Amino acid sequence: MKILNPAIRSYIKLRWSYIDQFFHNPTNTQIQTFNDLISSGQFTEFGKKHGFARINNYKEYKKNVPIHTYEDLYPYIKKMMDGEKNVLWPSTIEWFAKSSGTTSDKSKFIPVSNESIEENHFRGIRDVLALYFKNFPQSEFMSGKALLMGGSHKVHEVNDDVSYGDLSAVLLQNMLSWQNMIRTPGLDIALLEDWEEKLEKMAEVTIQEDVRYLAGVPTWTLVLLNKIKENTGETDLHKIWPNLELYIHGGVNFAPYREQFASFFPNKKVNTVDTYNASEGFISGQDIIGHGDNSMLLLLKHGIFYEFMPMEEVGKTNPHTLQLEEVELDTNYALVITTNSGMWRYMLGDTIAFTSLHPFRIKVTGRTKHFINAFGEEVMIENTDHAITMACQKTNAQLHDYTAAPIYFGNEQKGGHEWLIEANLAEEKQQEFVEILDREIQNVNSDYEAKRHKDLALQMPKVTFVKAGTFQSWLKSKNKLGGQHKIPRLSNDRNIIEQLLEFVR
Repeated sequence: MKILNPAIRSYIKLRWSYIDQFFHNPTNTQIQTFNDLISSGQFTEFGKKHGFARINNYKEYKKNVPIHTYEDLYPYIKKMMDGEKNVLWPSTIEWFAKSSGTTSDKSKFIPVSNESIEENHFRGIRDVLALYFKNFPQSEFMSGKALLMGGSHKVHEVNDDVSYGDLSAVLLQNMLSWQNMIRTPGLDIALLEDWEEKLEKMAEVTIQEDVRYLAGVPTWTLVLLNKIKENTGETDLHKIWPNLELYIHGGVNFAPYREQFASFFPNKKVNTVDTYNASEGFISGQDIIGHGDNSMLLLLKHGIFYEFMPMEEVGKTNPHTLQLEEVELDTNYALVITTNSGMWRYMLGDTIAFTSLHPFRIKVTGRTKHFINAFGEEVMIENTDHAITMACQKTNAQLHDYTAAPIYFGNEQKGGHEWLIEANLAEEKQQEFVEILDREIQNVNSDYEAKRHKDLALQMPKVTFVKAGTFQSWLKSKNKLGGQHKIPRLSNDRNIIEQLLEFVR
């Protein structure tokens, strides 16, 4: 392993100059990316239909190409899955990332071109590691193994030319031999479809390795760490992995899980790095580490052209979108992307806000569809993640997961929010937890505060605390157990919470 390390370290240093190009020249970088994408797509079925050959600038692109949802692009995607060529993207699409993001029965199949694998996903991973190395140049994190905690189910073959799986499975299948040498566990375990069997085998195998850094979604990473703690009886996992120094996470807000994660390493700090890597593309990664700022650098030279839709435009027939140089700080935007897999003006479904414009850094603030606004309160995931983090800190609770939905007005019932929370929390602390939760949402959301004033419009949150493993058990009952399936944190209807309440009963 140490034979590889000097070469890897040298390569990572070379990435710094590459990152500097878009760091200091963001607008020109995005213009070049836009031109490359339009040029690549002009002879595809989609490009011909939308007149790419006549598009010379962003204004013409907006005029010719409408905003697309997944449902809009699905007819093209279906053709590609059936084996047709040159539909959304000129190169052959052999891989599709199966993504749900919610508990919907309808999965999404996101095309993943070879260009996207190499120039976006792998390049994004390399640049995140390079940025970490820039913060900690004496680090030896590349001298051991990486434990990749993905939602990797096995790859499924659609036909002789096309396969699909979780994004992590797709990426694992495309890693080079030397990359597989520096990761654990092996593909035979990482690609197991049975999630519980995989966790058990991962815990058994990885404790034998010199793990230097972890990568994965916090919820499932913590499940693995608990499994290792249970199997070994060791409360300080640095005694198992003495050289562990880094955890790269993404998928959900890490704040509610930070203290619980740190509890596994009580005598030595593990650095944490936030990333935003969706099935559609690697968007951003944290470049300032260890200073309390979890903002992420927007990756601008990675095969994605970005647009930003003001929230008041969401849902309109012809919504207005902004380019990078037009955005403002601390304003929520719905993210629209054009990618080197042929996702043209695709509305990703996530909302972001800029924390810096020089360079462009962002934070993920929520989902365009995951919010509660039944009474004009406009509660976003950013609000509830903050509130539940504070409640956990002040009551010494350890959060596993949560979901919330509105309580609609009834004949003798005021409106409100109902929560199901899975957390380790003493029963005598539950009421205090609810009061802190309510107060903190009021502190960060004036609309919610106004509706809660003297219980005039919204009553105190109704919270049900459920035992550990409830959310996983429910997902398993729906055949949705795995890293790509998440219960929505916030819903503007009661569909999910009613199913969970019935399951608990």
